[in-house]
Amino acid sequence: MNIELFVLILFAGAVLAGLLGSLTGLGGGAIIIPLLTMGLGVDMRFAVGTALVTSIATSSGAAAAYIREGITNTRIGMFLEIATTMGAVIGALIAVYMPTNIIALIFGCVLIFSAYMSVRKKDRNIDYSAPGDKWGVKMKLNGSYPTPTGIVQYNVHRVAGGYSLMTFAGVISGLLGIGSGALKVLAMDIAMKIPFKVSTTTSNFMIGVTAAASAVIYLQRGYIDPGLAMPIVPGVLLGAFLGSKILPRANVQKLRLLFSLVIAFLALQMIYNGLTDKI
Repeated sequence: MNIELFVLILFAGAVLAGLLGSLTGLGGGAIIIPLLTMGLGVDMRFAVGTALVTSIATSSGAAAAYIREGITNTRIGMFLEIATTMGAVIGALIAVYMPTNIIALIFGCVLIFSAYMSVRKKDRNIDYSAPGDKWGVKMKLNGSYPTPTGIVQYNVHRVAGGYSLMTFAGVISGLLGIGSGALKVLAMDIAMKIPFKVSTTTSNFMIGVTAAASAVIYLQRGYIDPGLAMPIVPGVLLGAFLGSKILPRANVQKLRLLFSLVIAFLALQMIYNGLTDKI
């Protein structure tokens, strides 16, 4: 395969990854890593390093818009970033010494869980204004966000539990090179009872910092290849932009179901390749 064709395949795959990631909320790494490892035969650690660079770029672009809209809770984000950053460094250090087939197995399992979290039915009968955790009050984590019907106030619950889950999400992010958004939503949306819009936008705000922490370890070990990252980063950004235009007019639930099935198929392929030592 010549270099021009290789770069074209990378760019086209990145556009698709950005599109699917923005429509499903699973992130571009869920597509980029299987494309690089199973499709193009790239070493798993180089694929993870490339996905981390991609996460930094996409998170930085989207986070600014959500902050301007007043949805992101930056105090919660900066507090929980302490947990995810520590976890990401630990995960990256583990990944350097862990066999690639084991990383592939873990990656497949996390993808299946992420696909499930993307299509699960969410509890809409939550009283977000109910009295929350005392630590939420002390650290001024409670907040509000704008909606078409007015400002919605919310209080944060189970701060310690959310912090623990975020540390684990950081480990997974550093180990696999994905945003681990499903785990972050599990921590904020379910454990801490933060409104879904706030939890997803705050998670996006945090992803870039988490990825940057673990990317340093991969860079020091030589697992970030600029030749792979160069066509993928603009491709993912373009795909995410297209997805943001399609999303308002699309049937989101059906799209998420369809693409989650695709993600689950890729996950099973990764697990199979991990079990048979093909990665």
